[in-house]
Amino acid sequence: MRLFVGLLPPPPVRDELILALEAHRPRWPGLRWLDPATWHVTLSFFGEVPEQVLPELRTRLADVAAHHAPMTLSLTGAGAFPSAGAARVFLTGLGGDRPELARLADRVGAEALGAGAGQTDRRRFTPHLSLARCRADTDVSPLVEAFGAFSGTAWEAGTVHLMRSDFGGGARYQTVEEWPLTARAPRGQS
Repeated sequence: MRLFVGLLPPPPVRDELILALEAHRPRWPGLRWLDPATWHVTLSFFGEVPEQVLPELRTRLADVAAHHAPMTLSLTGAGAFPSAGAARVFLTGLGGDRPELARLADRVGAEALGAGAGQTDRRRFTPHLSLARCRADTDVSPLVEAFGAFSGTAWEAGTVHLMRSDFGGGARYQTVEEWPLTARAPRGQS
């Protein structure tokens, strides 16, 4: 099965983003806007994972969650991959405790490799939430500029989700298992 680990923004955060995008979506009909129900922040993508790897993967991910504290994040700004001038993905970024988020993503990836799950996405972790996809390179610079001032409400990311992705009629994601982040935050951090 095709798996990844991610964070899911809570419904009020999704609703705020939906409202903020309302004025922009009609101006960009050529973009394939993603269903808000599928919005997530990918920490690590594994690709196809053999069934026999799942028990060890679950054990290792539970351990990762037990050693990381909940963190305060927010959706903020706009960007595009690989660039605004030739985009394939339009996105919003993440603010808040980005160093801790990067540490969590690194640990998830390392433990998945140790479990035999592999990690097909070896690019540097860039925290974001994908909002739309482009079938061909598209200049979304005006959209990035127009949406760049977006600053969402802060939220506590307190759970990591092992997600299964299925394709056919659009991407569908299903939580296979989830673990709360249960370590205590160092004094002075959220």
